[in-house]
Amino acid sequence: MSRSALALATAKRWSSSDLSNNKCNAHGLSHKMRALLRETAQPVAVVTSFMPRPNPQAAPSPTTSYSAQSSSSSSSSSTPSRSPFHGATLSSFTPISMAPHHLVAFSLRLPSRMATTLADLARASAVAAAPSSPTAHMVINLLAAPQARAATLFSRPDLHARPFEDADIEWSLSRDGLPILHGSLGALSCRVVGAPWPLNDLTALGDQKSGDGAQGGGMCPQATAVGGDDAIRTLPLVYHRRSYTTTEEKLPLNMTNS
Repeated sequence: MSRSALALATAKRWSSSDLSNNKCNAHGLSHKMRALLRETAQPVAVVTSFMPRPNPQAAPSPTTSYSAQSSSSSSSSSTPSRSPFHGATLSSFTPISMAPHHLVAFSLRLPSRMATTLADLARASAVAAAPSSPTAHMVINLLAAPQARAATLFSRPDLHARPFEDADIEWSLSRDGLPILHGSLGALSCRVVGAPWPLNDLTALGDQKSGDGAQGGGMCPQATAVGGDDAIRTLPLVYHRRSYTTTEEKLPLNMTNS
């Protein structure tokens, strides 16, 4: 058999095998990826923005006037109104670019209130005139080691529907009118530069494949400012082996091969 015929036969065999075992391979890959990523420590963040509006055309904006106050001053009101803000815990946050644009990335469950809000903001930004200065649509709060409860509160809206009103959550408004959680390592003010793309459909990214299963939405916002208390020097909150934990100040490494 010639080399070209042998190569063609081998390619057909592998192609047929890949097609027949596609679902099995995908399941096995998912299992292996989850097992691997459980062994890596991931930073924990809470993204805060506005509650979704019933009318998508009336997208929330930092220029909107709200009567709700920050947690440090809401006690002065005898009848505090419900917070117009929403937050969600992220375990997939990562910076992806420092130049020419400051970009970060994370994923959200679809559908969800946060995904709805950010999609509405993306549509509103697309039709609005370009502002003279970037306007933040969200704040990404990078959590510190003592903030495991905050991560839990913002991760379960079914159990904690109003986390901003919890006694353990202290926050105030940024210059853009968005919540910054007190005690965090720092906060990134970000603006939406595109709608969430469905992670189960690669055609949105130019590929020809789509998939089934739980839907998620990928976000890639642009950071516009860094905030937080420079006096806070504490360890980060990380997610490792399905639980919240933190790191050591310094861990000596064995740099020699045994």
